[in-house]
Amino acid sequence: MTDDDAELLERWRGGDESAGRALVERHLPAIYRFFANKLGRDVDDLVQQTFLACIEGRDRVRESAGFRGYLFGIARNKLLRHFRDRDPQPAEQSVAALAANDTSIAEGLARRDEQRVLLRALRQIPLDLQIALELAYWEGLSDREVAAILEIPVGTLKSRLRKARALLDDAMAALAGSPELLQSTTRGLDGWVADLRVQLEDVARPAGAGRRG
Repeated sequence: MTDDDAELLERWRGGDESAGRALVERHLPAIYRFFANKLGRDVDDLVQQTFLACIEGRDRVRESAGFRGYLFGIARNKLLRHFRDRDPQPAEQSVAALAANDTSIAEGLARRDEQRVLLRALRQIPLDLQIALELAYWEGLSDREVAAILEIPVGTLKSRLRKARALLDDAMAALAGSPELLQSTTRGLDGWVADLRVQLEDVARPAGAGRRG
């Protein structure tokens, strides 16, 4: 937990509602991205459910897990519950299988073919592997944080990340359609991710502001 998060959480628990709003505003874009990378519908509702659950359970945040890890843990549980009516073990299925032809918000915003290949490939791998990749590489969470969110040992997480990256590479190769597009996608991966983050942040903040109003 960052010092700022820890301080804000302590103040929020003590009754300072402005500290709670500051925490929500800080982490809203990341939680919005979490759902928008996977879903085309129900994103705002799931974001709202996540933060409502956080408000109700803020006294249960453990120092070792951190506020950000706690939030993503709630978000994962909400997502699994969202998909559970379609499959009893959603974490083992891909979003492509669970959501059928539902185009994700992130894919709808993608400006480049490389971004679309990346996002479609992510949806082809098992959901918990997609989550692990996104949290570790897109959101910059530590191995310990991601392992806690997925409720697995750190050693297991590391092996899953290797498997996830291999499956992602295979999916991108199948979807790219040409060696040139595949090469451009893989070589510029960090740049495509950074650009998508900016686009999704622009969408997330007005949506969040509307919910708070």
